[in-house]
Amino acid sequence: MLEIRHLTKVYDNTVLALNDVSFTVPQGQFLAVVGLSGSGKSTLLRCINRLIEPTSGQVILDGIDVTAAQPDELRRIRRRIGMIFQHFNLVLRSPVITNVLAGRLGYTNPMWSLINRFSKEDIAMALKQLDRVGIKDKAYVRADELSGGQQQRVGIARALMQEPSIMLADEPVASLDPVLAHSIMQYLEQLRDEGITVICSLHFLDLVQRYADRVVALKDGNLVFDGSPQEIDDNRFKEIYGEEAQRIG
Repeated sequence: MLEIRHLTKVYDNTVLALNDVSFTVPQGQFLAVVGLSGSGKSTLLRCINRLIEPTSGQVILDGIDVTAAQPDELRRIRRRIGMIFQHFNLVLRSPVITNVLAGRLGYTNPMWSLINRFSKEDIAMALKQLDRVGIKDKAYVRADELSGGQQQRVGIARALMQEPSIMLADEPVASLDPVLAHSIMQYLEQLRDEGITVICSLHFLDLVQRYADRVVALKDGNLVFDGSPQEIDDNRFKEIYGEEAQRIG
């Protein structure tokens, strides 16, 4: 169970990115986070694993206060929280397998990780995850030689190396064409089916309705909707996106 309690984030003492946001996510749910650009979606996801420090409020994961965790404990907590980024966040000059193995850094002796020394078990695991996302044959190719869809698959494989109980996906298909977008969303759907909680920020309502179990919507940092995708009718859509928005999905 993930609990978000009165989460607030203010940047530079002036910009209110999240305003007293609260909701819970049961284990194994696919939760979509929607809203306009600048609504607070990315800030919310990054506050969950403390890539961004919240100004106030709490993130509780299975009874553990993530927001109060000290560095050693936070490192252990982050093992359980995978992260997939919109722009892939890969080391482009490094081989694919090196990027995937970065997902084991939370389990590896820090000195070993500095020289890219990983166990045979970790290397076998990395190849298994690459096989799972269909690009095992690219393991020793440089990441910058891959297409965008392939790079995002590397990002998924890297996140799976953490053996997470929660997968955060921040606009994971925003830069992909529709066919590739569905292939990435199907991988996330599989994770949900395996009992992993998926929290995914999305722009396109058709993807939300196809893949999500539940939706929360943010507007100007405020939680303005929490319900099923099917409840987002034309009136709800305009409440979330504004009167001038055109529904295309």
